[in-house]
Amino acid sequence: MADKEKVPVHCHVVENAARTLIQERGVTIEDIADIVYNMQIEYNESLTMEECLDSVDRVLEKREIQHAVLVGIELDKLAEEKKLSEPLQSIVEMDEGLFGVDETIALGSVFGYGSIAVTTFGYLDKAKEGIIKELDTNPGKQVHTFLDDLICSIAANASSRLAHRIRDRQEQLQDEEIQRRDEEERLS
Repeated sequence: MADKEKVPVHCHVVENAARTLIQERGVTIEDIADIVYNMQIEYNESLTMEECLDSVDRVLEKREIQHAVLVGIELDKLAEEKKLSEPLQSIVEMDEGLFGVDETIALGSVFGYGSIAVTTFGYLDKAKEGIIKELDTNPGKQVHTFLDDLICSIAANASSRLAHRIRDRQEQLQDEEIQRRDEEERLS
């Protein structure tokens, strides 16, 4: 019997799955946009929440982000269901301080948006702004070992993306060039 041809999962399926998982875990796009707004308002007094929402949406269109979300949230869910092998189960369930795999997965998805995203990720991981703090300190039944870092990553990427778009506008680049730059960032 011949092997079945492997067909890649369509990008829209992956994006919808990532967005749905984030929402099912109690995080809204608005929650992430609030963090972005607070990170960027001091650099752009005319910044709107709509721009922040758009930036978060654009970041969530990036496959590398989607893949990190799918993996991280799946591991959190498996830990909740006690389906990981020991000692990984205990490490993830308690969000062991020396366990850096959660940050590594999230940080890996930050590199596409440059050094601003990397340093912003580090700041958010320590400062625990907005929903990130709620996820990190939530003593409920859900495990958010990976999710809090993934939200740091998404917010850091969206903040960096906005910073670059603001500079593009300051330099009076044409809309077509700004759009091309944005497309290149999302595909890289």
